[in-house]
Amino acid sequence: MDSLEAIANTLRGVAVSGMKPKALLAAVRERHPEVTKKEVVRAAFYALTESQGDTPERLRDLHSFAITERAPDDDEPVKASKLRKKKGRKAGSAEQSAH
Repeated sequence: MDSLEAIANTLRGVAVSGMKPKALLAAVRERHPEVTKKEVVRAAFYALTESQGDTPERLRDLHSFAITERAPDDDEPVKASKLRKKKGRKAGSAEQSAH
């Protein structure tokens, strides 16, 4: 498995303005054949956060790739659950215990 930094460096080198996500993924896989899509997306986010001297266009393209290609099915979906109400003391029992 290639390091995240190595994949990020490859992304910085192959990304050009207007490149389609599939083409970018294919270009990275030419140099890192065993890399998963998830790893490439993580490396794209890493390249964004660790960018030094990249052009705004290149950063925008990497951000667009990372956002559109992240796989929502990789993680379990988060389901909203109803909050349970705490069982409180009944008014009658509270009055009785106060006496």
